[in-house]
Amino acid sequence: MDTAVTTRSSDERIGIRRKAGAYLQLTKPRIIELLLITTIPVMFLAQGGIPDLWLVLATLVGGALSAGSAGAFNCYIDRDIDRVMRRTSRRPLVTGELTDREALVFAWVTAIVSTLWLGLLVNWVAAGLAAAGHVFYVVIYSLWLKRRTSQNIIWGGAAGCVPVLVGWSAVTGSLGWAPVILFGVVFLWTPPHYWPLSMRYRKDYQAANVPMLAVVRGRTQVGLQVVLYAWATVVCSLLLVPVAGMGILYTAVAVLSGGWFVVESHRLYSKAIRHAEGSPMRVFHASITYLTLLFVAVGIDPLLPF
Repeated sequence: MDTAVTTRSSDERIGIRRKAGAYLQLTKPRIIELLLITTIPVMFLAQGGIPDLWLVLATLVGGALSAGSAGAFNCYIDRDIDRVMRRTSRRPLVTGELTDREALVFAWVTAIVSTLWLGLLVNWVAAGLAAAGHVFYVVIYSLWLKRRTSQNIIWGGAAGCVPVLVGWSAVTGSLGWAPVILFGVVFLWTPPHYWPLSMRYRKDYQAANVPMLAVVRGRTQVGLQVVLYAWATVVCSLLLVPVAGMGILYTAVAVLSGGWFVVESHRLYSKAIRHAEGSPMRVFHASITYLTLLFVAVGIDPLLPF
């Protein structure tokens, strides 16, 4: 009798754990991590030093909830194509670990909570910017652009730039040219970050009838676009030096890591024009490392005396 009760309780705990894991997966935690990497350093830059750590924590929690809600809405909207694509076949709405209703309720609740959290514990400017980015990602990108144009990731990627503005406004209650430039950096970085991924999973997007650039254009054209946007990203990052008075550390990191990012982009393009086997995921991973290094430098530079 006791053994049966123990076994049943164990099964229930496993069920709860799997359900919790499914909700976490619904939020796309890897994307949240990348968004938060761009939020914290900007708060240090806005403060000109170390900001209030409770404010940082409140901003991160609110930002994570907002981004998680947007991810959940996206999973709900894209559940049909997720069933077709191999890359997304393990998402919880595909596996049945969550129902459509559970996902939609979770998305709405976290959206409301995130807005109230940021408004009450940070400020309403940050809350309004986060809400605007959320709506842009869900409505403009997920519902409208993604399945209609190969330019989807360019304009839809603007939502991923909003955490920069949220981080700055959380500290200052306003905006300025520095966050606008960093917004531009993330905006220009998104295509050369995502297009190599779409090259790797071209057949998936083709099967799902999603017109990513890699589906509607050849590898040479995609490679060229990656190169052009990588150069534009690096140039934009250097504008922060005179505008925000950035020091030696940021300047060196922007030049060296940016140069590496550009070189990797050129390698991808070079292989494409020679019809050789390319390594798009190498550029994809390089883009993540580049952005991480750049924003770490954004956060550390204001703390240095030179």
